[in-house]
Amino acid sequence: MLARQRLYFMLPDVVSARGMLDELLLARIEIRHMHFWAAEGALPEDMPDANIWHKTDLTHGAQNGMMMGGVMGFLGGIWLVYFPPDWVHLNMLAIVVTTIAGIILGGWMSGMAAAALPNSRLENFQKDIANGKVLLLVDVPFKKVRMIEDLIEKRHPEAKFGGVESHIPVFP
Repeated sequence: MLARQRLYFMLPDVVSARGMLDELLLARIEIRHMHFWAAEGALPEDMPDANIWHKTDLTHGAQNGMMMGGVMGFLGGIWLVYFPPDWVHLNMLAIVVTTIAGIILGGWMSGMAAAALPNSRLENFQKDIANGKVLLLVDVPFKKVRMIEDLIEKRHPEAKFGGVESHIPVFP
């Protein structure tokens, strides 16, 4: 599996997005690594639409919640071990259990709250999307980034480069 870099391109309309999809497929970028974000109902069914992971702050919120939940669980476990109730005797395993419980609960609760918020990393694009433009999110292997950027620049001058997000997990 290859490490990937996410590229963003703002396209003027769905017709341009369709042409970009075809170009990327010919450049051997798999369709599962492309996501288009347009106004609700604007994309045809056969074009890969951005999902909840792209459109909301779910990932960011869950990550923050897991961190904070882990810290709170760890501190709560230490407190329970050193100041236990009179009726129970706890050992160091309690710290591990409360830390894991904190990670799970923190991630779940923060993720659920963040799923209702628009993606803060992509807020610069939301006005254009609301005005009928289409955002392309494409995950490209590191060694193909320059080639894809050059291809899009040459074949689709109407596409506006929107930036790079370098932290894409290796697993699909």
